[in-house]
Amino acid sequence: MQLPKPLYELEYGHGSIYDEDDKAALLAALEDSAPSCGPRVKAFEEAFAAYCGAAHALAVTSATAGLRLAMLALDIGPGDEVITTPISWISTANAAASVGASVVFADVEAETMNLDPRSVAAKVSERTRAILPVHLYGECCDMDALAGIARPRNIALVDDCAHAAGAEYKGRKAGSLADISVFSFHQQKNMVTLGEGGMITTTRRDLHERMLGFRSLCCRTYDPKGKYLAFDESARPMGKRYWYLDFDDVGFNYRMTEAQAAVGLVQLRKLDGLNRRRAEIAERYRRGLSGIPGLCPLRRSKGGHANHVFCVLLGDSFPLSKEDFMWRLYTEKRIKVWSHYMPIHLTSAYRAMGHGEGECPVAEDLFHRYVSLPVHPRLTDEAVDYVIASIRELL
Repeated sequence: MQLPKPLYELEYGHGSIYDEDDKAALLAALEDSAPSCGPRVKAFEEAFAAYCGAAHALAVTSATAGLRLAMLALDIGPGDEVITTPISWISTANAAASVGASVVFADVEAETMNLDPRSVAAKVSERTRAILPVHLYGECCDMDALAGIARPRNIALVDDCAHAAGAEYKGRKAGSLADISVFSFHQQKNMVTLGEGGMITTTRRDLHERMLGFRSLCCRTYDPKGKYLAFDESARPMGKRYWYLDFDDVGFNYRMTEAQAAVGLVQLRKLDGLNRRRAEIAERYRRGLSGIPGLCPLRRSKGGHANHVFCVLLGDSFPLSKEDFMWRLYTEKRIKVWSHYMPIHLTSAYRAMGHGEGECPVAEDLFHRYVSLPVHPRLTDEAVDYVIASIRELL
């Protein structure tokens, strides 16, 4: 069967909007032929840290890389446990698994699908080294409750802010709520940097210094007398004296390019406006879908939501199964919707590690009932109304 091309779909390239300002910034960076981690990267880091209210920021190749750097900076490894959510992109859990730590999944709240602090508290053990919440779909987790669990036990709090650029929690920006915060600028996110990219923020200088090293292969420069200088490439003495390199640990190349940072600076200036458009679309959906039996938009906070994804839950009284609902929207109305996400503990990779059904019953139940509708800022009001009308026509 030859299917028509969907009119409105959540796909790569629909996270943000590139305009003439982005193109001009990119062209200027290309003409400079600047290396990675040059002046634009530094400016982007400083601007992003200021936006979030964080002391330090570190630009990286992706949020996946950023989460791994967080684990390395905290010296988490074999024998340690990291508690996280089963409802996220698999990179969240992989960050802990990649350094040899055990991943412990806590269940989620049915109302928000965010990590449930009560489940987290029940999963804490003497081996717990970090709690890794995800601000799912742009709704910040209950960070006060999670901090109340972590702080007295000297457990690190690392929040995955991949969906939460611009989100707020009790008047504070995401990126200032944990020991380490990690953002994604993947092409589908609220702000983007040419397909991939990420940013780490932290209030702790010691963690920033460790991540700075791991980001650049743990490469230090030193002068001929053996004095170590810095991890920062811009600090290398390129004048009269030849510089030497040493590597004091096993690090990685997770450096952002100047071209990405140039676009990131422009995107950051537009972020609040882009998020306002997402909020308008979400509110239009809420009004237009109200009163449909068995269909309930996921609960939203009164303010501070980044609206990365607009999720609806299908209840027992909804006349279609999740699969039929998604398939008919696609084949009959040319609208592509998504299912974010399959619980990580039910993936083949984590089943092989001993995880499986019954571990997080709330998350497992929700997986069969939630559907994500298009919410990217390129959508017009007409397109949103078409989605709403199409859903009503199916019923």
